[in-house]
Amino acid sequence: MLPGRCKQGIIVSTLPVMHNGLEAIIAQHFPDIELHHFQRSAELPSVVVQRASLIIIELPFEAEEAQTECEAYYRLIAQQPDIHWIFMVPKSVFSLAVEHLMRPETTLLATTETVEGVVNAVRLGCARAERISQLLLSPYNVHMQEPVRFASTLTISERQVLRLLGKGWGINQIAQLLKKSNKTISAQKNSAMKRLSLKGNAEMYAWINSLQGVKELNLLSLQKEKAEWNTSHQM
Repeated sequence: MLPGRCKQGIIVSTLPVMHNGLEAIIAQHFPDIELHHFQRSAELPSVVVQRASLIIIELPFEAEEAQTECEAYYRLIAQQPDIHWIFMVPKSVFSLAVEHLMRPETTLLATTETVEGVVNAVRLGCARAERISQLLLSPYNVHMQEPVRFASTLTISERQVLRLLGKGWGINQIAQLLKKSNKTISAQKNSAMKRLSLKGNAEMYAWINSLQGVKELNLLSLQKEKAEWNTSHQM
């Protein structure tokens, strides 16, 4: 890499909320990493992969689709061993991920991983990072009881604002859509973050991106709304 050039990173996910959340975390903690966004392994251009030092991938929830993706990434990892591959793994496909993706170059994190967990994995790199997140090795419901309690206190307006943020909308766009002022939308976002005990946009997007956030905000339908995603995030 030439002196002064940004490091190259890639995020792969079918959910815009995953891209937004991880992008916010990387921008805050690793501003020297320039990110590229894709939805599936088949979209990854070899020239972009070859320049990358970090690739973060969200695996699908469905076992059949996850099997296909895991097999594709198994081949890619063998071809590009110098990259740190971080996989965001749903509990439903954890065994598949371990079977296909456990290599010296990889780290397996939970889709419910904390911001600190993601930051530590990126910072430590494949040589020193924990290979499998404790969130994947522990009973899932133990880690999700607290967010469920917090999420149930959100108002309808707060939930609506967070859902639109999760879909990739900005404050100005949301204000125009809901015919409210930017100040009102920002206040509703901040109120929701306070109820959820979230500090900063990175933690907000991490919660939105968690399985509980996706369910609470009805973001599972995003897989059927890809046409609404701002294509400027893609190559």
